[in-house]
Amino acid sequence: MKNKMLRSVAVLVAVGLSAPVLADEDADLVINEEIEITVRAPAPDHTENLSEIFSGWVFRSAETQAMQMDDFDNPGMIGVESAMADWAAVDGSEGKSCASCHEDAETSMKGVRAVYPKWNEEAGEVRTLEMQINDCRTTRMGAEEWKWSGDDMVDMTALISSVSRGMPMNVAIDGPARETWEKGKEIYYTRYGQLELACANCHEDNYGNMIRADHLSQGQTNGFPVYRLKTASLNSTHKRFRGCIRDTRAETFAEGSPEFIALDLYVASRGNGLSVEGPSVRN
Repeated sequence: MKNKMLRSVAVLVAVGLSAPVLADEDADLVINEEIEITVRAPAPDHTENLSEIFSGWVFRSAETQAMQMDDFDNPGMIGVESAMADWAAVDGSEGKSCASCHEDAETSMKGVRAVYPKWNEEAGEVRTLEMQINDCRTTRMGAEEWKWSGDDMVDMTALISSVSRGMPMNVAIDGPARETWEKGKEIYYTRYGQLELACANCHEDNYGNMIRADHLSQGQTNGFPVYRLKTASLNSTHKRFRGCIRDTRAETFAEGSPEFIALDLYVASRGNGLSVEGPSVRN
């Protein structure tokens, strides 16, 4: 009992006791002076305990916010440029590239990011963008799979996200996807690790409060892949999940595991109504 009380005190000290405060409540995100991004929206009906949802961009400093407002300043766009070369490059035994089937990425991939993860009827499973990309590579191109958070994969998801910027997230959770969504919800509210923290403890109960020297966001994933200034690299959603669970001092799930796929679906659905904005810039 004493140890549990000490852990609770430690968490409160780390998070802070002040009321939630956003970095700039009135900030609006417009990319390249033309792509309007919805960074605040009413919470979806299926999202518990929140009446309004916020993009992680709202919680960043003015300097970090500004980096995302211009593609020339956004370091994540370097990954997009790299993926454009991969899009046109022939790879694998079938002599095909992404463009062989999908032609221009800006046209054919527009709107794709907004609905992922999604149920794949033919495969009988919920698929993330990473899973779909690897399926195309192996079954259509005869090429090797990319690593989940490898540079090639994260760059390609950044390209696919970039052409949907400004479109509202609209992840479906009904029908056969519901079972996976329910599993993700269970994981979201389960306490893990020596600190006994759930995703909800930080991103639902304490968003806007300070933890160490940073604001906690709602943990929305509409901005992924995310260029993190801390690591100077693009990061996938599952890599961020691993980091969060690791910070609870728990043994984390693997990227691409059924647990993280379920959590991916659940968390993405909590952001329905916010705009796709990846590649975004965060601390």
